[in-house]
Amino acid sequence: MSKYLEKVQNFRKIIKQNGGVMGSLLQLYRTDELKWGDLVGEDKYGNKYYQNKYYFVGRSRWVMYKDSAGMDYDGSMIPPEWHRWLHYIGDEPPTKVAPVTRKWMIDHEENMSGTPGQYVPYSTTRPKIESWVPPRSSQS
Repeated sequence: MSKYLEKVQNFRKIIKQNGGVMGSLLQLYRTDELKWGDLVGEDKYGNKYYQNKYYFVGRSRWVMYKDSAGMDYDGSMIPPEWHRWLHYIGDEPPTKVAPVTRKWMIDHEENMSGTPGQYVPYSTTRPKIESWVPPRSSQS
């Protein structure tokens, strides 16, 4: 009986952490899973990182992307210091150990490929292959 009671308590924790029934349904729609855990930290972009050692290794750390990302989120939105913690390269999150910074390091940017903000190089060379233009008819 206590096993079932524990499952009900975990279910209540999941519903509460995800913002009630509607928030849980939205989270389920976005990520196809519902989890509960302790908030470890938040990066400067608004992503929140959680951990729950109740889950298996490899599934016990996860990220909840900022709300403005909606359904358009990907792994490039995670800064390197959190990527390190998320993938078990280090045990200490960036909230406990300050990330290494050098004066030559630039700020993290997400990958914009496939979006209107993508980088498109401008070519100054003449193309080697030109498209075929059909001849004009002389009957006009």
